[in-house]
Amino acid sequence: MSKINSIFQIASITTVILSGSLTSAIASNPSEQPPQQTGTNELVFQPNTLLRASLNSDNFAKQVKRNGYSEASAYEIASTNELPVNLLKQSPSSSKILISQNTPETTESETTTPEASELDLLNPDPDQLEIPTTPEEVNIDINQPITLEEAVELALTNNTDLREAQLNLDRSRRELQEARAALYPSLAVQSNFSNSDNASNNRSAEQAGETQTLDSQLGEDTTTFDGDLTLNYNIYTGGRRGADIRRAKRQFEFSELGVETATEQTTFEAKRDYYSLQNADSQVEIEQGAVEDASQTLNDAQLLEEAGLGTRFDVLSAEVELADAQQRLTSARAAQDVARRVLRETLNLGEQVDVQTADDIAKVGIWELALEDSIVNAYDNRVELEQFLLQREINQEQRKIALADIRPQLGIFGTLDFLEVSDDDIDIQSGYTVGAQLQWTLFDGGAAKARARQSDVDVSLTDNGFANQRNQVRLEVEQAFFNLQANEDNINTTEKAVELAEESLRLARLRFQAGVGTQTDVIQAQSSLTTSRGNFLAAIIQYNQSFNELQRAISGVIDDQINTPNGQTNTPNGQN
Repeated sequence: MSKINSIFQIASITTVILSGSLTSAIASNPSEQPPQQTGTNELVFQPNTLLRASLNSDNFAKQVKRNGYSEASAYEIASTNELPVNLLKQSPSSSKILISQNTPETTESETTTPEASELDLLNPDPDQLEIPTTPEEVNIDINQPITLEEAVELALTNNTDLREAQLNLDRSRRELQEARAALYPSLAVQSNFSNSDNASNNRSAEQAGETQTLDSQLGEDTTTFDGDLTLNYNIYTGGRRGADIRRAKRQFEFSELGVETATEQTTFEAKRDYYSLQNADSQVEIEQGAVEDASQTLNDAQLLEEAGLGTRFDVLSAEVELADAQQRLTSARAAQDVARRVLRETLNLGEQVDVQTADDIAKVGIWELALEDSIVNAYDNRVELEQFLLQREINQEQRKIALADIRPQLGIFGTLDFLEVSDDDIDIQSGYTVGAQLQWTLFDGGAAKARARQSDVDVSLTDNGFANQRNQVRLEVEQAFFNLQANEDNINTTEKAVELAEESLRLARLRFQAGVGTQTDVIQAQSSLTTSRGNFLAAIIQYNQSFNELQRAISGVIDDQINTPNGQTNTPNGQN
């Protein structure tokens, strides 16, 4: 009889541990339907049973607050036969709620993505010289979820490096206009107006005793008005004018490519930092799950100790594991905060704005180009290589400009002038001058040729830089390609590892609860599951990072060579 009682006692403890507060709630309300066991190792509860059983849990309170429900409305929902779809995740095949025995339930809340007007609120102060002076001005009061597409849009709108490239392009446009102005003649006008009353004549008249009336004094004033109109044009400049125009044109094209490079780099950095924040978010959720697992293990150990079936050592081991999990969670949250700030800096948002990810972790696509095709496309598309070729042409034009200083310069000019003096009876007179001017520097100490040789060296340096950049482009493509392949294999491997780790933890708990396993086995299984989940999500993030790097390495996306999964989400058992 005592053996039978012991068996019932162990079974009772096991039931409490497995179902926890849910089982207690159901036991306190016999009218509710009991849980059912499915073929997928999951306990199935009716929606109202689960919701009522969770009303006193912290997780439910957090979900209620996150989804905009009050406690009163939550209790009202619990008393009905309907359950908000954004509060708890339902099984696709029925209205029943599936609770995994292996891992804590993770609920999904609907994320509202910002509209265009809401994105405008994230933009920085238009006054770039404004500096906040009070703590309130830098206090974060907006935490906006954004998608990857919106992050790229914000980066292309606000990024300072891209803005600098655009300003350089505008400056190069003005330089080209200045160079082309040399194709036209210059026209200048000059005029002079003067009124004089000679002091020497006045003194001589006074010494002679002459008395002058006011009119006669005014008559002694002399008013002179003259002017000229001058036209100059350089017929031959020794090749300077044409070389300078070509140099300015190549510089403008160089700046255009600079904007394209900055756009691609900004897009790359926005995606990179977004994926990094996704990774930090997933690590926080994984560590939160680890804390919940460790808490459950500690609860198991405490219940068994109270029943006389466990030891104090098992409880202490579980407490240590819980403390370690909480420490890892704290570190993960700190890394999450840093990742948010890094993304915020890349997007150049307002001082009081922070963002969080709204997209689920999922493979961004499948790269179908072979390695050799990817390398060739990179050689064709990378604007950095084209910039080196443009810089080479600029240096060649600089050489021609330098040599123009010791070549003949021929120009023509014409001047039309006029003169009017008020105190004579002669009408306004005009004249003109036309001519040509030849200038030729025969010797300058070798300065012009020295500048030309400097340009020759610059051409050689550009050639060397082109070769280095070409090798760098190939290396970037190969690194990203190999990493992409490795991470794609890792996704499949780690996904299987998560399934095995979950099953291992489930069995370890059952063995421990039955008295045939040890607490150490459970702790090791929990640690393995946490590591497997982290490896799985890290493999997806690293795959996306490699995909992003490969896109950047070939300077764009070839749409017909990229297969993007539709709505595919890769998360381990509800971990987002």
